Amino acid sequence: MNNTTYSAKKSEIERKWYILDAANKPLGRVATEAAKLLRGKHKPTFTPNLDTGDNVIIINCKDIVLTGNKVNQKVYRHHSGYIGGMKEVSAKVMLEKNPEKAMMLAVKGMLPHNSLGRKSLKKLRVYSGNEHEQIAQQPEVWNF
Repeated sequence: MNNTTYSAKKSEIERKWYILDAANKPLGRVATEAAKLLRGKHKPTFTPNLDTGDNVIIINCKDIVLTGNKVNQKVYRHHSGYIGGMKEVSAKVMLEKNPEKAMMLAVKGMLPHNSLGRKSLKKLRVYSGNEHEQIAQQPEVWNF
């Protein structure tokens, strides 16, 4: 019986392109699928300390849904670094003006908060509409 744990090597990692359609789906459900694909957790060759994930394209972000009363209650906050520099944007305003940023922040929060997570986030492309620029990569549709 072989008791060794498999660890992928950089030369063995194969990357694919996947499209996630966010139309009429909850923000968090789409973000968890994207984070899973970006990390490579759907692959049998998953290695926690390597970036084994795939590239992800999320389309139709303008049509995402927030369940419950989150549209009115959820607030996105960031700080400029100066005194009194707290900026707040409600989810309703964020989804109207910049739905790509809302999706990007949701996925970013589900990835590791280290250099591996930052590297994984660079493989994410988010579009508010149905069109995307990665046609040459021949992405596959990921159903979830």
